Amino acid sequence: MIRTVSIVPTITTKSKVDYRTQVERLNVFTRRVQIDVTDGVFAPATTLDITNIWWPRNWAADLHLMAAKPSDHIDVILKLNPSLCIFHAEVQEDLTPLFEKLKEHNIKTGIALVPSTFPGNVENYIKMVDHVLIFAGRLGMQGSPADMMQTEKIPLIRAMSPDVEIGWDGGANLTNIRALAHADLDVINVGSAISKAENPAAMYDALVAEIDKTGVVL
Repeated sequence: MIRTVSIVPTITTKSKVDYRTQVERLNVFTRRVQIDVTDGVFAPATTLDITNIWWPRNWAADLHLMAAKPSDHIDVILKLNPSLCIFHAEVQEDLTPLFEKLKEHNIKTGIALVPSTFPGNVENYIKMVDHVLIFAGRLGMQGSPADMMQTEKIPLIRAMSPDVEIGWDGGANLTNIRALAHADLDVINVGSAISKAENPAAMYDALVAEIDKTGVVL
């Protein structure tokens, strides 16, 4: 079955000026955006601090938190009130109480898996959350090539939680977006292919059009 796939632009930056610029550009053509936040510990790259993150009220924002201790940021997350908050399965703390806290505030929960994480090792989280993010790039950085072998995780995740929303993050562009769309994903997050495009809106439309093509997937 080919699912309806959503293209979700991603913001990854450490500059307040660039952040505002990206928000303004994306607000022209989309209402769902993933915002990447790193702490400089869990991920080597550093982004804009979570206390400086904001978005338009009409957005359904997905907050992807790459932090070693997500519990340190839970109060700020609750104030931001994202539509979805994604933590990493690899952190060294129990995420269960954090997911429960988010659900109490009607915030959807997500778990991200880096390439080396086998879904079976975090089945308890996969069965608990609303969204599973297959991370196939480099933490906190845009522009890395997609590790297409990570698509092999999709059927494993579906077997554990058939209705969970599955997202992809890492290297999606016009050369592979169609193959990813046919891999039983629900969401494809796109970073540099959109953010570095001369016309982000036109690139977004081109990605959507590529997904909508019928026929043999090359």
